[in-house]
Amino acid sequence: MINGKRIAVVLPAYNAEKTLEATVRELPELVDIRILVDDHSSDRTLDVAHRLGLQCFVHNRNYGYGRNQQTCYREALAAGADVVIMVHPDYQYTPLLATAMASMIAYGVYDVVLGSRIIGGTALRGGMPFYKYVSNRLLTAFENLFLRVKLSEYHTGYRAFSRDVLSRLPLLENSDDFVFDNQMLAQCVYFGFRIGEVSCPTKYFEEASSINFRRSVQYGLGVLGTTLEFALQRAGIIQRPIFSDEGKTLQAGSAAYYEGTSPTA
Repeated sequence: MINGKRIAVVLPAYNAEKTLEATVRELPELVDIRILVDDHSSDRTLDVAHRLGLQCFVHNRNYGYGRNQQTCYREALAAGADVVIMVHPDYQYTPLLATAMASMIAYGVYDVVLGSRIIGGTALRGGMPFYKYVSNRLLTAFENLFLRVKLSEYHTGYRAFSRDVLSRLPLLENSDDFVFDNQMLAQCVYFGFRIGEVSCPTKYFEEASSINFRRSVQYGLGVLGTTLEFALQRAGIIQRPIFSDEGKTLQAGSAAYYEGTSPTA
């Protein structure tokens, strides 16, 4: 706990057998709740997770990265978490920063904290492909222009959220795919939540998950679409459920196993 707040780490997993243990071993002891959601992996991810003592939930088929996050956040809220940190189990981001990120939320400084690979200039040194670095910078500039904020990047998978953020955002309106990340940040800006960043070194290696060029292009187009929808919604031209107070939110009252999600023993 930090400042009386219960801290949860959620790990959205898919074929993370080779890197899961290294990731979990670096989680700070202050973490109260450790949840892994397996999106129907074909390797031994669940076996490793059980051996490490994680609370596990499994999808009965591969629903996608966005749906995995929905389950992660739903179960963290049901477990009573006040601060929820998403850590990718591919060991690309260091879990050691979880303490700093959680503290910034637990003490009320920010509602959302991002682990930025851009601050500090370590992204390319950590092995980020050059085309991904360039697209990251261009998409971020585009988003800062239309969202009227100034973040160093929107595309990190290392994020911490307050319970209020996860309870209020209409997350069930978002994509099941990778653009879920971007939609969620656009929602945070639209609904007025405070966003902070910390510098996070990253490492790209063979076992670390990374989407291919084709999926990267699809993601980039999704980012452009989300940004334009945000601008049009703010201008009152369109009304989209992902930016509506009437949009569907996560139900945090109790653990809910939905559409093929179940706990594992």
